Amino acid sequence: MSAEYKIGLSPVSDEDAKGAAKEVIEGAKAKLGFAPNMYRTMANSPGYLGTYANGYNEFRQNSGFTPQQQETVFLTLSRENGCDYCTAAHSMIADKVSKLGADDLAAVRSGDALSDAKLNALAVFTKHVHDERGLISKSAADAFLAAGYPEKQILEVILALSVKILSNYSNHIFHTDVDDAFAPYKV
Repeated sequence: MSAEYKIGLSPVSDEDAKGAAKEVIEGAKAKLGFAPNMYRTMANSPGYLGTYANGYNEFRQNSGFTPQQQETVFLTLSRENGCDYCTAAHSMIADKVSKLGADDLAAVRSGDALSDAKLNALAVFTKHVHDERGLISKSAADAFLAAGYPEKQILEVILALSVKILSNYSNHIFHTDVDDAFAPYKV
């Protein structure tokens, strides 16, 4: 899915990256061996990319979710936001890094129930938070907590939603090309 509007800004080169954007791009290159196309487009606003990277790193390091749970949240949100770029990227991470099972990866990509009850409860709750714009129902929160998640992780789902709004929406307006590393997971 792509937005009708396509922004006219070009991806930012290594030479033109400034401030927080330069740090994020250099960090990605050191860690991944390349700077994802998404980072280069977001770098048009160093504050935008810096805010995204900070929220993303906080979620990864301090959410209390396992790697499989993190990818379940990110994939659910990317699917619900219609972001093909992030769906491909997080599918690769889920498969190769976080080791989310193939059946659960296929299920979260399609919006079907996951075989793991706790992961499924997380996906259902994440979709609820997205769909209800944060106006969380008592029954949805109760089901999430009954699945074994602490109340603090409601905030972490909202953090992930905020991060995905930044990445998904910028990918929509830039019509970001999926990087070769993520291409086998294209939607």
